[in-house]
Amino acid sequence: MTALVLNHINVFRNKQHILKDIHLTFESGSLTVLLGPNGAGKSTLLNTICDDLPYQGSIACFDRPIEDWSRESLAKHLGILPQASSLSFNFTAEEVVNLGSIPLSASQQQCQTWVNDAMTLTDTLMLAKHPYPRLSGGEKQRVHLSRVLVQLSQSQQQEILLLDEPTSALDIQHQHNTLALARQKARQGACVIIVLHDLNLAAQYSDRIIIMKQGEIVADGDPWQALTQETIESIYQTQVEILPHPHHQHPMVISCAKF
Repeated sequence: MTALVLNHINVFRNKQHILKDIHLTFESGSLTVLLGPNGAGKSTLLNTICDDLPYQGSIACFDRPIEDWSRESLAKHLGILPQASSLSFNFTAEEVVNLGSIPLSASQQQCQTWVNDAMTLTDTLMLAKHPYPRLSGGEKQRVHLSRVLVQLSQSQQQEILLLDEPTSALDIQHQHNTLALARQKARQGACVIIVLHDLNLAAQYSDRIIIMKQGEIVADGDPWQALTQETIESIYQTQVEILPHPHHQHPMVISCAKF
């Protein structure tokens, strides 16, 4: 099933051309990673998909123009974990996760089941009664991922999960747990799109990699097609070697030296 179609997407901000004539199609059941240097337009692309930024062009979500979706209905099918989520209220972690149930039509008991399930998946259930402001950055990140998972509990196999640098504050264990969870969601039929900076994590978990630079798509394909030495050295201005992983055969990117 085609989950998203973007045609002729252009975004301008303060007279700067941020996204430049983007054409992309995303399928359900696939995990796509967006790579690129800072300022490439990756986060802007996710926010544009959410209809949070003014843009030129068209976006279709499950074969319907995105403007035809009500905000409440769209929230049941499309969820985004932003780079940072500011919340200063003295909620417990569980109460923050329960915010994801706001657009849902379900009993309090059912919503609590979804909250418990999501917090179990993100390894945050032990934090349920802890005050959210006292959590570490990584714990807050995982709590908000739980919230997004709850929000999509009624997606009915039409699910788009957008994650903007979900591993930035996580230790290595939770980096892999988070990306393995995202891959599991894709295998269950979700369309998953993730912004990352770690090329090796991208290679390990993605079905497809899109590399951006200055608002344009410069590479699009499976990890071996996208992560070529020529492309990476051109984009990041750093010498690299590409080797097959000794056990899993996905590409490994070894940084050598900056030009």
